Amino acid sequence: MKIGLFGINFGVAGDVDAMITIAKAAEAAGLESVWTGEHVVLPDPRVPPSPSDPQTPFLDPAVALSHIAAHTTRLRLGTGVIILPQRNPVVLAKELASVDVVSKGRLIFGLGAGYLEPEFRALGAPFEDRGDVTDEAINAIKALWTMEKPAYKGRFFSFKGIDSQPRPVQKPHPPIVVGGMSRLGVLRAARFGNGWYGFLTDIDATAERIEWLRVFIANGMRPSELSEVEISVTPPKRLTREVVERYEAIGVHRLIPAFNANTLEGALRFVDEIGEIISR
Repeated sequence: MKIGLFGINFGVAGDVDAMITIAKAAEAAGLESVWTGEHVVLPDPRVPPSPSDPQTPFLDPAVALSHIAAHTTRLRLGTGVIILPQRNPVVLAKELASVDVVSKGRLIFGLGAGYLEPEFRALGAPFEDRGDVTDEAINAIKALWTMEKPAYKGRFFSFKGIDSQPRPVQKPHPPIVVGGMSRLGVLRAARFGNGWYGFLTDIDATAERIEWLRVFIANGMRPSELSEVEISVTPPKRLTREVVERYEAIGVHRLIPAFNANTLEGALRFVDEIGEIISR
């Protein structure tokens, strides 16, 4: 079981010195990866389903992970998740390829379709079409990362006669992990992803989504060139060795516990606790 850490770019870790201290501690403790969250803007005042207070600092995922890359050597760097339909895929492909290059091949590209309508409205992004936009953006990014002469034509994005360098270090491209609890989100992971990510997902909900994946794959929804779907989950409860074993038993490959500490000291204690679980 791979063990990561969610929340490396916001809250307590929104302070750059704290972010680097936590990332270094995670690497020293034997964690496999650190993961960012993303909200470009948040509703003010906070209204459901907004996950955070509007004054919560969220560092940009690509900027944060590039800085962490300069201070670590082994730690995988995950976006958990980038809200893809809010982004221009041509620009994002360049940003993420650059992260993979400066980190020497440590990027994991986690993405989701999003759910916070006020954020979409502020960005001028299409909320109602966000699922279709997400699917197109994935294909556009893959084209930019893998095609000798990148070209793509869709309803929302089209390009040809261009190139985008440098390409990612990882071949054919960095792992693409699709987040989403709905059937459409899980289907997107089956169709496009190297992995699926369930956020704050308990054992039963995770097992249900894994079964959905199996059915989609059995029904021919997964391209033959894609290998097994790697399952990553942020559990809703405190991580223990028993929790790790229960998730592992249903086919989860990676757990990404979220720290909710209000201080740097609390975050470091959390990392130490996870390190102790890993070393057992």
